[in-house]
Amino acid sequence: MSTKKLDLESMSVDDLWSLHEKISRILSARITSEKQELEKRLAVLNRGRTAIEGSDSDQPFDGHDKVRRKYPRVFPKYRNPATPSETWSGRGKQPRWLVAAIKSGRKIDDFRIRDDANAKGRRQRA
Repeated sequence: MSTKKLDLESMSVDDLWSLHEKISRILSARITSEKQELEKRLAVLNRGRTAIEGSDSDQPFDGHDKVRRKYPRVFPKYRNPATPSETWSGRGKQPRWLVAAIKSGRKIDDFRIRDDANAKGRRQRA
């Protein structure tokens, strides 16, 4: 960095613009080199991860190898009567509202959604 101080207020618009362009070029070059350095480090880390996981493939993981299987939409089976927008499909971890209600002595069937229209719609789609 040069030792002379720039008096930006007294500079002409053309001088300021050329300074801006110079700074932009320098920043762009530094950002590009920094990005390349980070990508190299990430590649090294990914190679280490695949070695630790015992991957069968010799190619580095790029995140686009496997296509995720599409799952059918799961309809809710249980609803919180206090907050009807809170529902649970019956899969995965039980929501907090259901766990609290069961601990307070209620049965899980008390929260089951019994909607005949919904059941008919499911039979038609099947």
